[in-house]
Amino acid sequence: MNEIKNVCVYCASSTQIPATYFKAAERLGELLARQGINLIDGAGRQGLMGCINDAVLAAGGTVTGIIPHFMVEQGWHHPHLTRLIETDTMHERKQMMAGMSDGIIALPGGCGTMEELLEAITWKQLGLYLKPIIILNTANFYAPLFELLQQAVNQNFMRREHKNIWQTASTPEEAINLLHTTPLWNKEIRKFAAI
Repeated sequence: MNEIKNVCVYCASSTQIPATYFKAAERLGELLARQGINLIDGAGRQGLMGCINDAVLAAGGTVTGIIPHFMVEQGWHHPHLTRLIETDTMHERKQMMAGMSDGIIALPGGCGTMEELLEAITWKQLGLYLKPIIILNTANFYAPLFELLQQAVNQNFMRREHKNIWQTASTPEEAINLLHTTPLWNKEIRKFAAI
């Protein structure tokens, strides 16, 4: 069992998405708070990020938000987080979010969320991030991405072993369980980063 004290969550900031995604984010936030796991995210105040932040805080949990200074200037940050860390750049933000985490959970989202997820997968492929990466596939949102990744494997852009870099969950409960039970990645796998 992995000891999980901090989990990084990638998710959407859009407010115009179906309610089922908000329900999953809220439930995940409740579960994190109940287990005493600190949430690390991009400090957003709206969309799924705002929802999970509110849910964790309402359930008595803690949230560390990491956000570039220019976004704070725009007022995009959640005003009531346990801890707010401002960075100079987006790259610094992403590195800090992953670096402080004991695992990653990706909820549905747009380009920003998918870019963060794919970067984390790449880091793990290269042996730079060894902890669990869980994709919470609410309403089968990520099915097209899984199809694309399988195509990358089928056409030898990725090794078949690289499909073990991430785990897929259908529910928030399953995502939390996978955080605890997914074996840590062996950095020696970097020998097989190339095909």
